[in-house]
Amino acid sequence: MKVERIPTLGDNYTYLVIDEATNEAAVIDAPELAPVVKAIKATGVTLTKILSTHHHWDHSGANAELAEKYGAPVYGHASDHDRIPGFTNGLEEGDRIKVGNLEAEILFIPAHTRGHIAYVFPEAVFSGDTLFAGGCGRLFEGDPEMMNTALNEKLAKLPDATAVYCGHEYTESNLKFALAVESGNEELQRKMESVQKRRANAASDWHDATPDEMTIPSTIAEERATNPFMRVNSREIIASIQKQFPDTATDPVTILGHVRAMKDSF
Repeated sequence: MKVERIPTLGDNYTYLVIDEATNEAAVIDAPELAPVVKAIKATGVTLTKILSTHHHWDHSGANAELAEKYGAPVYGHASDHDRIPGFTNGLEEGDRIKVGNLEAEILFIPAHTRGHIAYVFPEAVFSGDTLFAGGCGRLFEGDPEMMNTALNEKLAKLPDATAVYCGHEYTESNLKFALAVESGNEELQRKMESVQKRRANAASDWHDATPDEMTIPSTIAEERATNPFMRVNSREIIASIQKQFPDTATDPVTILGHVRAMKDSF
C-alpha cells in the first residue's frame, strides 16, 4: 500500500491510495481537480474509486469532475446520498471496499457531521475531520457523546501502529491547545518540538508543500499519548477543566464536551 499526500485548498489533505500490485488507486476527500490529476499522471495509476469521508465541500468538491474524467464511482455514507457531489454508492458500518487487492473496512463515526465515516485499511485509517493529529473536528451535527464514541470507543481501539491520515494540516495549532490543558505531558512536549521544526519553513502556498513540511501521518499510539480528546481520563486535563468548571462531572463525555468548547474559543 502506497499513500500519496496531495495538498489541496489552503490546508487540506487529499490522499491517493495505491495498490502497487495492480496499479489501481482510490482518491480520498478531493476538493480540487487539478492537484489530483497531477498526482494521477505522476504516479501512472488507474483511478477506480472516489471516496469521501463526509459531505463538506472541502472534502468532496471535485468528486463529480473526477467521476466524469475517470469514469469512477463515488462512495460515501449511505445517509449522505443527497449531500455528497457525484454520489453513486452508499456505505455503512462494517462494509468493506477494495482498491485493487487492498481492502478497507468502514467505521461509522458521526459527530463532526451526521454521515461521517472512516476508511480503515490494515496499515492506515483515513479519518477525515473526526480525528486530527492532536485534535478533533467541531461538533457541527453531533454531540460530545457521539465524538467520544467515535474517538475513544472506535478509533482508539485500532492497532497502535495504524497510520492516521486526517483531513487538514492543523497539527501545530492543535498541539498548542493540547499543551494549554496538559502542559506536563512530556510526550506531547516532544511532539510539539518536532512539529514546529517541520513547520518552521513551510511553503507560503500550501500547494507547494514538501513531504518534510507535512506533519501527517500520525499514528493511533501517538494520538492516544498526545491528543486531549483521546485523553479524557488524564488527571491533568480533568484538573484543567475543573479550574474553569469546579462542579463539573468527570466522566469522559462531559470532559470531552468541555475540552471541545475550550478549543472552539482558544
